Amino acid sequence: MVLLLTAIAPCVWGTTYLVTSELLPPDRPLLAAALRSLPAGALLVILVRRLPTGSWWWRAGVLGMLNIGVFFALLFIAAYRLPGGVAATIGAVQPLLVAVLAAGWIGEKLTPAKLTAGMTGLIGVAMLVLQAQARLDLVGVIAALSGAVAMASGVVLTKKWGRPDTLLAITSWQLVAGGLFLAPIAFLVEGPPPQALTLPNIAGYLYLGIIGTAVAYTLWFRGVHLLPASTTAILGLLSPLVATLAGWALLDQTLTSGQLIGAIIILGTLVLSTIRPLQRMTPGPSPAAHRTNPKAQNPR
Repeated sequence: MVLLLTAIAPCVWGTTYLVTSELLPPDRPLLAAALRSLPAGALLVILVRRLPTGSWWWRAGVLGMLNIGVFFALLFIAAYRLPGGVAATIGAVQPLLVAVLAAGWIGEKLTPAKLTAGMTGLIGVAMLVLQAQARLDLVGVIAALSGAVAMASGVVLTKKWGRPDTLLAITSWQLVAGGLFLAPIAFLVEGPPPQALTLPNIAGYLYLGIIGTAVAYTLWFRGVHLLPASTTAILGLLSPLVATLAGWALLDQTLTSGQLIGAIIILGTLVLSTIRPLQRMTPGPSPAAHRTNPKAQNPR
């Protein structure tokens, strides 16, 4: 159940590219990032009515910068400057980064299986979304790669520092910290918000803020705390998969045989990478139960 709930988050994030391109105002990536995080975080703070204490004032700020502020800004810059396939392919390096960082920072064993899963997932994503005519923009490439580094660092530090309060409280602190970082930068770089927003603009911001941020990040951080960092990161491969399927279903985009093979590789990587953690999380019958239950000793 933990895996399934955590997987909802990258599935929702897979719709970001669609919503950005179809509903949001053009050329306002920082505004989109700020409006996605700050209102959602403020709403959660009002609901939970809890603030950080002690060292968690600066820790929440660091996590908010890595998981929300810096990551959102770079995500939207990449989404605006690169085709979705290029941005998704570069972002798919995140499981490899998490595996390496988790080995150094929190002592998770860096196994050949983890490295193989990360490389296989990256190949699958490339086959799924990267096309021959895709253009490369240097700023967009740097933004996508830096965003993957920021998010990978945030995942590992979230796991390392633990959970000092409720899940909603920690999520709200990070969203507010990230939004407060983004808002002034968005104003300085892009100017004041548009005086008039269309109904599609408003719908896009509401979807990204409530569903794509408040709900999705709550589920994501829950998974980060309960699952191995590398397992959580590999679930991020669902994002480009959903992005491609959404384009096929809603924008009449075609799927080639290579893309179908890439999708199969991604699904196979996800299944093989999550079987062992799922088995470890499934409790077996206790030895005491076998000692005291005659039916357990003599099954019929």
